[in-house]
Amino acid sequence: MIIVGGGFAGLKLARSLNNHTDFSITLIDRFNYHQFQPLFYQVATAALDPSNISFPLRKAFHKSKNVRIRIAALQSIDPKAKKIVTDIGEMEYDALVLACGADTNFFGNDHLVKLAFPMKSTVDAVQLKYRLIQNYEDALQAKTEEELQSLMNIVVVGGGPTGVEVSGALAEMRRYVLPADYPELDFSRMKIYLIEGSPRTLAAMSEASSKQSRAYLERLGVIVNTQTVVKDYDGKNVILNSGEKIPTATVIWAAGIRGNVPAGIEPSLVVKGNRIKVDRYNQVEGIPDVFVIGDLAYMETPLYPHGHPQLANVAIGQGGELAKNFLRSSRGKPKEQYEYHDKGSLATVGRHLAVADLKLPKIHLAGTLAWFVWMSLHLFLILGVKNKLQIFINWIYKYVTYDQSLRLILKVFNRPRT
Repeated sequence: MIIVGGGFAGLKLARSLNNHTDFSITLIDRFNYHQFQPLFYQVATAALDPSNISFPLRKAFHKSKNVRIRIAALQSIDPKAKKIVTDIGEMEYDALVLACGADTNFFGNDHLVKLAFPMKSTVDAVQLKYRLIQNYEDALQAKTEEELQSLMNIVVVGGGPTGVEVSGALAEMRRYVLPADYPELDFSRMKIYLIEGSPRTLAAMSEASSKQSRAYLERLGVIVNTQTVVKDYDGKNVILNSGEKIPTATVIWAAGIRGNVPAGIEPSLVVKGNRIKVDRYNQVEGIPDVFVIGDLAYMETPLYPHGHPQLANVAIGQGGELAKNFLRSSRGKPKEQYEYHDKGSLATVGRHLAVADLKLPKIHLAGTLAWFVWMSLHLFLILGVKNKLQIFINWIYKYVTYDQSLRLILKVFNRPRT
């Protein structure tokens, strides 16, 4: 069996089948580590080190007898020949599981592709952190008021959890951290804009959570523009659908995602959002022995007739259920259909500012209690005891000192030869 992707879905599947003698598994990923996507924004705002939210894939299978890791990029699949093509060569499979996830959707705007900052990988988060810090170093040397204002302004596009959380984190940096680092700059001039095309932030959550998240953001000084669309960005100005221009050197793009569909999948199987249609067992329609799980999978069910939300819990659930079905099939037992049972949603805006919609029991939480629930859940989901401990220590340090100590710009200098 080949599993492509070491995210939540692929890793859950591989770990669930670990050391089962009926299966020989090759797990492929472009990176040699699992990435905890919900905390990318904390790496970008210097609250956590990249290693805190990353876990080596090989370490996860140190004692495995049937799982092997290959670092490779999938290029195409050939279902008829039952093989895949990667940048390190071809591989044959008996069963193929695509857990390739999703990437940033710039909706066809080439300027945004080149100039905006996504947050879909640890590398993206690190690059954004460097840009944010470098902006204020450059602001000290700004020659004009326009250049200074552009370097200080930040535009976040997308009012979902990622956009809301990074906007809140930036607002707290502006209040507690940056004035101490750069006393020469007047941070009352720094403006943080959150642009959202729909009528409200956190549109997938309850009306109460949407209203409270917006109120929390505005309390922190974030300028929230809903029912507003970014039309273009030239590297200096964001152009809105209203015609308004916002001067900024930094655009953070959290406005949409699209599935990573490999070559070899029939276009008729690909639906809106670049997701692949699968049946209730996560098998691609009409293609034997090819399965899709996680963000890339589009499955219609009675509870979710338009497909499941692209969430970590869905990916983990599909990975676990597919593993059970493989085991059932190997033992001659009937497979079971997958359905997602939503346990709730959470989002944090800042210190003691969070919202939570719990399903069982049906409860809405806000403020300090929701904030503690959010932190506890994320610590539980992080892989590795060391990572959990490091994140907890960093959070305690930040809570006590109102500071983050990871504002480093790492540069490579040529060493002179002797």
